[in-house]
Amino acid sequence: MRRGTVPSTGRLGLLEADAGANLAMLGWNTDERVDVVWALSRAADADLALKALVRLREALSEQGEWSAVERLIVEDTGFRGRLFGVLGASDALGDHLVAEPTAWRLLTGTDLPTVEGMRAAMLGSVAAEPDPSAGPDDLVFRAEVTGTDAIHALRTAYRDQLLVIAAHDVAATVQDEPYVPIPTAGALLSDLADAALTAALAVAIAQVCGEAPLDVRLAVIAMGKCGARELNYVSDVDVIFVAEPADSTSARIAGEFMRIGSAAFFDVDAALRPEGKAGALTRTVESHIAYYKRWAKTWEFQALLKARAMCGDMALAAEYIDAVTPMVWTAAERDDFVVDVQAMRRRVESLVPADLRERNLKLGSGSLRDVEFAVQLLQMVHGRVDESLRVQATVEALAALTAGGYVGRDDGANLSASYQFMRLLEHRLQLQRLSRTHVLPDPDDAPAMRWLARAAHIRPTSDLDAAGVLREELRSQRRRIRQLHEKLFYRPLLESVTRFEADELTLSSESAQRRLAALGYAKPERALGHIRALASTAGRRGQIQLLILPSLLEWISRTPDPDAALLNYRRLCEELVDAEWFLRLLRDDGVVAQRLMHVLGTSAYIAELLMRAPEVIKLYSDGADGPKLIGVDPDDVAKGLVASTVRRTDLKQAVAVARGHRRAELARIASADILGMLDVREVCAALSSVWAAVLNAALQVVVAESLPAGEEPPARIAVIGMGRLGGGELGYGSDADVMFVCEPRQGCARSDPLAGASGADDETVALKWAQTVAENVRTMLGTPSADPPLEVDIDLRPEGRNGPVVRTLESYRAYYDQWAQPWEIQALLRAHQVAGDNELGIDFLHMADRIRYPEGGVSPEAVREIRRIKARVDAERLPRGADPALHTKLGRGGLADVEWTVQLVQLRHAHDHPSLHNTSTLQSLDAIAADGLLPQEQVDLLREAWLTATKARNALVLVRGKPVDELPGPGSALRAVAFAAGWPADEASDFLENYLRVTRRAKAVVTEVFGA
Repeated sequence: MRRGTVPSTGRLGLLEADAGANLAMLGWNTDERVDVVWALSRAADADLALKALVRLREALSEQGEWSAVERLIVEDTGFRGRLFGVLGASDALGDHLVAEPTAWRLLTGTDLPTVEGMRAAMLGSVAAEPDPSAGPDDLVFRAEVTGTDAIHALRTAYRDQLLVIAAHDVAATVQDEPYVPIPTAGALLSDLADAALTAALAVAIAQVCGEAPLDVRLAVIAMGKCGARELNYVSDVDVIFVAEPADSTSARIAGEFMRIGSAAFFDVDAALRPEGKAGALTRTVESHIAYYKRWAKTWEFQALLKARAMCGDMALAAEYIDAVTPMVWTAAERDDFVVDVQAMRRRVESLVPADLRERNLKLGSGSLRDVEFAVQLLQMVHGRVDESLRVQATVEALAALTAGGYVGRDDGANLSASYQFMRLLEHRLQLQRLSRTHVLPDPDDAPAMRWLARAAHIRPTSDLDAAGVLREELRSQRRRIRQLHEKLFYRPLLESVTRFEADELTLSSESAQRRLAALGYAKPERALGHIRALASTAGRRGQIQLLILPSLLEWISRTPDPDAALLNYRRLCEELVDAEWFLRLLRDDGVVAQRLMHVLGTSAYIAELLMRAPEVIKLYSDGADGPKLIGVDPDDVAKGLVASTVRRTDLKQAVAVARGHRRAELARIASADILGMLDVREVCAALSSVWAAVLNAALQVVVAESLPAGEEPPARIAVIGMGRLGGGELGYGSDADVMFVCEPRQGCARSDPLAGASGADDETVALKWAQTVAENVRTMLGTPSADPPLEVDIDLRPEGRNGPVVRTLESYRAYYDQWAQPWEIQALLRAHQVAGDNELGIDFLHMADRIRYPEGGVSPEAVREIRRIKARVDAERLPRGADPALHTKLGRGGLADVEWTVQLVQLRHAHDHPSLHNTSTLQSLDAIAADGLLPQEQVDLLREAWLTATKARNALVLVRGKPVDELPGPGSALRAVAFAAGWPADEASDFLENYLRVTRRAKAVVTEVFGA
């Protein structure tokens, strides 16, 4: 097709049915207007622009001005580009042009607006003049136009100025750029906001003071994007008010200022002031200083990075800025700096719905906030000693960080380019309808993506249309931001210790330590030593370390103990120096790397296990059916443990094999637990299964080792689990409470040793052999090692520590019939077969049923005795100095309280309710509720307390690496425990408050049940 012929509407990008008629209405369907229609085709939305032109023609024809506009469209390519560009990019500004037809004249100018010009236009719209009280440099005016007339005039004037900025931005005529550079556009929009609010303040003063003199000094401080002069087309404008005096007059003026500004332009928000929306609207400089010194949070100092004098009494504003600025640069030294930073980051991430995370330009992954957050944090860390970093705009700050050697030149340039690309898309999205949005169109919405691509001057390629190019570019830019976000903090650290690109960075050891301290390292000098050692690894391993360390360090910084994580990672690398798979796995599977760093920085318990069971790390990846850590059947694990152990003929080898299997399984369970893949019930069941398997394996090995080859043992042996083992509810710090029962085989005399009957010699042989086996099992498992202890506790046997280790079934029956104490009957409620001869174990349980669930129930005397013992336990067993509110086992509403309560109900009602014949506390609670023995709400409180206390107790062991029962008070230790229990570290106080609330309510139920 020849350039001089009007092309088809489809070729022009005019897709709507009435496009041809609209061209004809304008008279542009002739060869004389071919250049005009080709220019129209370059608009982001040619149909939108064409319809707006038709409407504009109708509006201007009534005033006889359309001919002048059409002449300029034909003759002035600059005017044509600005007009078509803004009409195709902004439906809202097209409406404004039609509503205010004479505004087209504003587009004839070739220069960008100036600060002075915009301020004059805004003040002129309300006939504002300098207030007599104003100093020569102040921006204090008083308007003649007030009320609704003022708001209408301000809105129109603001839209006029916005129209000019937008037209120049999208017209591709500014300094040979495809659009106004993002820093320039942000500065222009901020200057316009300043001018608009200067006029709004003039109206507010007039409305509050009337003709009376202005007897207060009031300064408006711009914050956020406006303060940094990087405003969007549609943004809230954050402000802080400073007044002398801070009285009712200043507050009324500030309130009117916000109301007028919000009605005429954009939301004006003062929520960043001290105490937020609950705080006084105006404060004196001294009041601000007092607040920041005593009460301010880290995020408030971060917000002050952007503080800038906007309008009003500029001398007072300067006094405020001079007073608060030094505080910003010492905020990184605050004790709670790291916790606050992590809280801010988590809070931001939580704001984005999961389904919009990839479409949110501001808050999603690889988003604008990622860049802004990183840049501001680096400014706060290094700006204390380097004043060149004390700038406000993100692009400018990134340039300063690069120039100062805190960010690599290539990284800084790439991150700046990606940031400006994302900001460009944000600008275009908001310009379309002048709405505050940060969400990209659905990638499958082809028209919307096409419009956005064209508005951002993204053109098609030979392979992809404009929308396809935009999709690819978005993926690329997001990926680059994510990668550079990690490198921004950590690549300079590596280069500061390796110096492999000496001309690239100048980050000193002191600067590196400051950065590490701000990232949560309590001993940054040691951390730097670990990084130096890891980065200096020789050969291929060293190259992989340099590649993956930035990401690893980023993930480590999110844990409650980065120092421990880094040390543990270094130890793991040294332990696996010959395991080629390890670093390759971390390099190739980011999920594994991230999960491993999470674990190493949270749990001393797991870290020690992984040193000796590193193969578990391979399970940190995801399989086809989900995480491999939970794709394991505990029964299969148990069978494998027993089979592998009993194949060893040497006792020491068997012990080593059993410990190895248990170690790996503990590491798997604990890892899945701390990564949130298993709930409390599943963890307890899995731990109980492991213990049962170890006991089975040990018993079989010891029995085999005690006998000549081929000889039958003189007795059958069963191991009865008691306590939490019997209930299948073990925690990480639990011992295995057991009782051993034996039965002489056929041919051995059976009599009651307690009665001294004949035939005792044969039975004595069997008992002596069984006791030797039991003691050897306990010794075998209890041998000290670096693994978590394998303590087999037999103190719940008849007669306690004074009784024999092993009894025959008949001996147990005789003892319980004659001598059983109430506490021993209570202990039997959790007796369950866990190892050894299954048939004998079941026989024991049948015998125990008669004792623990007797006909007619246990006697009232026994119930009274249980209550007496419980009272004594409450009074005496809590360790000296322990806080009863924080002790997870013996504290108020803790595990013992809940378990005793359940057992009391079982003792009283199990004879009538077979559903209570259950050794599990949680399952028994379900049965109690189902049978109506306690109200549902009471059962729910008890269940919640048991789960909460168990989770907390398990978290204590995971963090400390040893059995601990008492929660720590507020501080770093509590943050670590809360994090291990699945709470954000910055919500440790909420974790503790929840624990206290849940256990307090449970204690009320316990008190009521035991008193009934």
